[in-house]
Amino acid sequence: MPPPPSSAPPTPASPTKPPPYPRQIAAIVLNHPSSTLTAASARSLSASLLAAAPDLTIPTPVANAVLKLLWHHAPRALLFFHALLRLPERSRELSPCTLDLALDLAARLRHPRQLTSSVLALFPRHGLAFTPRTFPILFERFAVSHRRPDLAVRLFLSLHRSHGVAQDLPLFNSLLDALVKSRHAGKAASLVRALEQRFPPDAVTYNTLADGWCRVKDTSRALDILRQMVESGIAPTKATYNIILKGFFRSGQLQHAWDFFLQMKKRGCHDDNCKPDVVSYTTVLHGLGVAGQLDKARKVFDDMSKEGCMPSTATYNALIQVTCKKGNVVDALAVFDDMIRKGYVPNVVTYTVLIRGLCHAGKIDQAMKLLDRMKGDGCVPYVQTHNVLVRYSFEEGEIEKALDLFERMSKGEECLPNQDTYNIIISAMFVRKRAEDMAVAARMVVEMVDRGYLPRKFMFNRVLNGLMLTGNQELSRDLLRMQEKYTRLRREIRL
Repeated sequence: MPPPPSSAPPTPASPTKPPPYPRQIAAIVLNHPSSTLTAASARSLSASLLAAAPDLTIPTPVANAVLKLLWHHAPRALLFFHALLRLPERSRELSPCTLDLALDLAARLRHPRQLTSSVLALFPRHGLAFTPRTFPILFERFAVSHRRPDLAVRLFLSLHRSHGVAQDLPLFNSLLDALVKSRHAGKAASLVRALEQRFPPDAVTYNTLADGWCRVKDTSRALDILRQMVESGIAPTKATYNIILKGFFRSGQLQHAWDFFLQMKKRGCHDDNCKPDVVSYTTVLHGLGVAGQLDKARKVFDDMSKEGCMPSTATYNALIQVTCKKGNVVDALAVFDDMIRKGYVPNVVTYTVLIRGLCHAGKIDQAMKLLDRMKGDGCVPYVQTHNVLVRYSFEEGEIEKALDLFERMSKGEECLPNQDTYNIIISAMFVRKRAEDMAVAARMVVEMVDRGYLPRKFMFNRVLNGLMLTGNQELSRDLLRMQEKYTRLRREIRL
């Protein structure tokens, strides 16, 4: 017979500390004594993370979430990344996508070459393969953020020597994409001509070049690309036609855009690639609305469903945006209610566009309530959402409300402030031109530099002049020392 069950109560399991969530980890990083990236500070942060949870495990999704939460404080985000490398292997998981995020952060800082090289070296060291995003990140950062398209081109041409990466066509197309985004369409076109024997253009190549010319409002050259594409035996794709369509609206050629759209509808009966899709309708709706033709834009929106093309959330976003632009926020709210009633889920763009419309109409309290509703619906606001509220609060004279929102952002209670946030606050401090406001502006300059941003020269000198005129010698000396350290901040003092 089995022994009788024991009457003694089971021994309770020893309580285990739950692992920190991404926001808790981000708070630990933000509160760490140092944001300077050194081996000692990375080891110290690693020890702090383990002290918070001895059984800590940081899988890839958590690591990536923490990096994104710290995105606008690049030095601390990279400090977390290097602390992650120093955790015991059982406590962390290192993946190529995490390295891509670290690479993107490193490329944004003031001395990117050394930082990015050290991150790139981690791929082979940990036996990880480069992803399709690895080198496009660098192309985009050097060509767009640092305005050095020559560096992006040189990097591409040296990849096969330094990293054993094949110079294949998709990688070449990603370089072209970075160049056209930085408004270097001519350089991209020259590169295609120079290397067309090694990299015969495909549909993506031609689409990228067409988009580049459209971005600089040269639709005639974009149409030339379309002709070259056909002559080379490559059929234009739906994306090709949508790029040209958007280009006409960008350049203000409304009649050309409308005629091109009608031609797409006509030819779409025989060629599915030419038939307008939801992107086409959204482009037309937005273009007409921005041009002030809201009634015509609304008719396009009403007609698209009848023509077998259902609107998307992006379509509703475009309609809300142009309705707000026309100054009719009540109608925009009606569109918002209609999209929810029809089962569409608003995204961060939907809420941000509507919040901007409410603020522009002077309904800041209603905009703040919509922000709370947004969070309650599980849609996480991004920094631009907060920037809208900060900007309009200042414009309405609600200075304390704006600074309170900024403080919550700065502490990580909301999303962290970015360079635009600091520029908004610094500009607002010159409205009253009081000594204490100049001190706040100076604190913003110091803080933004600490977070990896450099202020524009004009903005920096304006703050410095303001401090000197209001007699704040101590802060003036701090900014002068900063000016000596960063040569980009040229001294232009006007008394």
